Amino acid sequence: MEFEDFAPKLTMLLYGVIGFVVVVGGLLLLLDVVPNYFARRREAALVAASLSSSDAPAGQRVGRRVRKHREGLLGLAFLLPALLLLLIGLVIPAIRTIILSLFNGNSESFVGLDNYGWIFRENDIIRVLLNTAGWVVLVPLLATSVGLLYAVMVDRARFEAIAKSLIFLPMAISFVGAGIIWRFVYAYRGEGDQIGLLNWLWTSVGGEPRQWLNEGPLNTFLLIVVMVWIQAGFAMVILSAAIKAIPSDIVEAARLDGVTPWQMFWRVTLPSIRPALIVVVVTISIGTMKIFDIVRTMTNGNFDTNVVALEMYNQAFRYQQAGQGSALAVFLFILVIPIVIFQIRNLRRQREG
Repeated sequence: MEFEDFAPKLTMLLYGVIGFVVVVGGLLLLLDVVPNYFARRREAALVAASLSSSDAPAGQRVGRRVRKHREGLLGLAFLLPALLLLLIGLVIPAIRTIILSLFNGNSESFVGLDNYGWIFRENDIIRVLLNTAGWVVLVPLLATSVGLLYAVMVDRARFEAIAKSLIFLPMAISFVGAGIIWRFVYAYRGEGDQIGLLNWLWTSVGGEPRQWLNEGPLNTFLLIVVMVWIQAGFAMVILSAAIKAIPSDIVEAARLDGVTPWQMFWRVTLPSIRPALIVVVVTISIGTMKIFDIVRTMTNGNFDTNVVALEMYNQAFRYQQAGQGSALAVFLFILVIPIVIFQIRNLRRQREG
């Protein structure tokens, strides 16, 4: 191919690189120059105040107000880049999504809350909501339970570091990569030797090869297994750190009382790591509610495996129904809000306690 065929793409790539350098460089410059400027001014004000011989109470009050004002400006300078990014990347898109959810597919006619009513009128969408509810219930429960089991089993084991590294390794894989890996695990071949691990094991015990990802509701559970496989490592790391933070005197006192390992787990370990358990469950729940990649990669939502995030994408970009896709996005956001509020209140209680 001639260079002219690549020229437009190279030009766009160059524009993208320049834009990235300008934006990132500008933010770094802002983070470096502005705080330093205010810090130098604050230092100069402190030096001037120390050299001043005025001891009048009114002068001291004015000086304190000036210092507080300057410290507020300094704090604002540090927060400004983050606030700017939140405004551009979160607040403005959220407002635009809410507005789009009140219009029809091509965003020309105002339909009010009709798109939200559509969510509960369509049987297919109700099925999507039920699938998502299954994910939100099972994934946090199973991932936290498996992670807790890992944490208890490998705690102070001989090869603890190696075991934890292997268990945590799936967290380093993207959801798309994990989906591709597990598609090979569930792979089906009608005749001959099975290349899928699950079908190989199944035929080894006398079963007939099955198309696992085509059989509902089993296929949804098999997709959930992938998410549990990924998130169990995260749960294990957090809970293992919480177990190690249990005061040794509590453990020793329990052992002197003659508790069994089972009693130690239920009466000492679990109550002591309750805050960490809540953090793990809430974090995994929020991530699960937005699940998209695994379903998109493994089944594309077919065979009754669709979820809210994937349906939102399909409505907005495949079917060109921006209003319905935006309504699903807003609905998903509303579902996440109670979990976030619960986590904030829980963290506040922990700080006060």
